[in-house]
Amino acid sequence: MKGKNFGGNAQMQQMMRQAEEMKKQLDRAKEDLAETLIESSSGGGMVTVEMSGAYELLNIKIKPEAVDPDDVEMMEDLVIAAINEALSQVTKLRDETLPL
Repeated sequence: MKGKNFGGNAQMQQMMRQAEEMKKQLDRAKEDLAETLIESSSGGGMVTVEMSGAYELLNIKIKPEAVDPDDVEMMEDLVIAAINEALSQVTKLRDETLPL
C-alpha cells in the first residue's frame, strides 16, 4: 500500500509546483499592471486623468480655459467622467490580462 500512496504524493507535489508557478505568473502580471499607465480625458481634453493599472489615481490635469467660476458643476462632471472612463479602461485591461 505504501507504493500506491507514494505515487499520489508525487502527483500532489507536481500539482503544488504548478500552483506555485501559476501564482508567480499572476503576481508578475499584477506587478506589470500596476506599472501600466492609463490616461483618459473628458470635455474634449479639458480634463485629463492618469491612473495606474492598480486603480491608483495618479494625476488630474485641468486646462485653465475649462475653469468657469460660474459653472463649477460642469467641472465636477468633467472630472467624474474622466475618472470613470479611466476606471473602465483599467477594468477592461485587467480583465484581458488576468485570469479569473
